[in-house]
Amino acid sequence: MKENDIYLILKKPIITEKGTALKEKHNKVTFEINPKANKIDVKQAVEKLFRVKVLSVNVMNVVGKKKRLGRSLGRRSDWKKAIVTLKEGERIDFFEGI
Repeated sequence: MKENDIYLILKKPIITEKGTALKEKHNKVTFEINPKANKIDVKQAVEKLFRVKVLSVNVMNVVGKKKRLGRSLGRRSDWKKAIVTLKEGERIDFFEGI
């Protein structure tokens, strides 16, 4: 991806119980990312957007679940997830005012 596409690489942060525990214990933050993005793209985007130092990036493809509504069967979309490990002392706060 190009350098000016950092807003296209990171779609949104994933805020769950598991993600919050990772953030508190291991200083890791989870994002939903563009399916075409790779580890290098994610690292550069996080460092540039949040002005933090990234140690490592783990990327995984999440397969969408099969869902059923009455008689009709459906399927959720597949998506890509990145777990970003930040340098000791660095932080990303999504809910600063709360």
